[in-house]
Amino acid sequence: MTPSAQRSRTVVLDVVGLTPRLLAHMPALRKVAAEGFTAEMGTVFPALTCPVQSSILTGSMPDEHGIVANGWFFRDAGEIFHWRQSNSLVRGDKLWAAGRRSDPDYRVGNICWWYAMGMDVDVTVTPRPVYHYDGRKGQDCYAHPQSVHDELTAALGQFPLFNYWGPGAGIASTRWIVRAAGHILDTRRPDTLLVYIPHLDYELQRHGPDGPEAPAAARAVDDELAPLLRRLRAEGTTVVALSEYGITAARRPVDINRALRREGLLNVYVQQDMENLDPWTSPAFAVADHQVAHVYVRDPGDIPRVRDVVKALPGVDRVLDRSEQSELRIGHERSGELIAIAEPDAWFTYYYWLDDDLAPDFATGVEIFRKAGYDPAELFLDPTDPTVKVRAAMSVAKLKLGIRTSLQVVGLDPSCVRGSHGRLPDDPQDGPVLICSDPAYGRDRFHVTEVKDLLLRLAGLELQG
Repeated sequence: MTPSAQRSRTVVLDVVGLTPRLLAHMPALRKVAAEGFTAEMGTVFPALTCPVQSSILTGSMPDEHGIVANGWFFRDAGEIFHWRQSNSLVRGDKLWAAGRRSDPDYRVGNICWWYAMGMDVDVTVTPRPVYHYDGRKGQDCYAHPQSVHDELTAALGQFPLFNYWGPGAGIASTRWIVRAAGHILDTRRPDTLLVYIPHLDYELQRHGPDGPEAPAAARAVDDELAPLLRRLRAEGTTVVALSEYGITAARRPVDINRALRREGLLNVYVQQDMENLDPWTSPAFAVADHQVAHVYVRDPGDIPRVRDVVKALPGVDRVLDRSEQSELRIGHERSGELIAIAEPDAWFTYYYWLDDDLAPDFATGVEIFRKAGYDPAELFLDPTDPTVKVRAAMSVAKLKLGIRTSLQVVGLDPSCVRGSHGRLPDDPQDGPVLICSDPAYGRDRFHVTEVKDLLLRLAGLELQG
């Protein structure tokens, strides 16, 4: 048997935030499900983008592949880093390596799945701003081969980075990504193409899953996907649509770092009247990530006290020590000595200052790399500032003219956030789902660690150790 002669093409759509409830508003995706199958998808803890994607692509748990959140405290560097891009951070046997053991000519493409830099695939496209020397940030993406970048930019325009994250995040980024997928299918013909579809993620965090905005966002995503899905069906291409997590209603922010600071456990240093978290001297601090927070404790003797402080916070459900982390398969050297889990309607802020006048200037900007945790307030223009839209428009105009300026339009009141994720789902209707157009492998439930083998089988490849 020649494996390449048996291969079939598969497109994997990571429709972030898709749940069985939302699928009811998506007729194009429902048609795929009707011709194939729909399955509940068991996810990993924490239910965050980077851990889940890494589990899908390696077929392993976070305590094996090492991606314990979207960011963590890098102990060797003494820094908190979020949204790193190097694929070398992900340990394990990856989809493309496993496929090439069966057929060395197996081709994989990636559009906007994470840890894309250095990913040993045939085509990569991933968000990558241009950081100008004068401090300006320009919209763009990274692509390999370089010709892919040039072709996509010529055909679709620059990657709409400011529609991919921040107050301007919206359907334009999903539209660009879907059209880029069509171009990659036409010009590079990968056997398996990974495509990240972000739009639901924005709207459900902004508005929650229960209001009219959620079905409207689902319909908007379905409308963008429909032409691609019709094309794939006509070509006989297998479609897998899945999600990493569901987003549930969450309106209670939990200021975990402020609690640690009030107990004398978190230190800051001050420069030009701005407070910065001091991870080098703090007895304890938390790296907040939606409904999960890794709590790093310098002295093991302080762990009981830190645990008591965190556990006493309203909105905290559980605090995991090392043994409890192992039970959830999150026990890893990158994890905090403690991991806090929020209650279903709560989530963790990264805030550590006690006076907003002393907050660092980047706190009011879209600055995903410098904050000590994830900040969903970046999805909003400051609702307390009546001039914010005018200021934002002026700043964007200056940036387009090449004039250096800051875009400080994010508020410091987190009460605007309406949805979050990270916990394991309490109800499968609010959890992730897997849809496949090929009924041959249908069953009621898949775990995310089983998706890798499913994709290899759909490609007609033999599973090898």
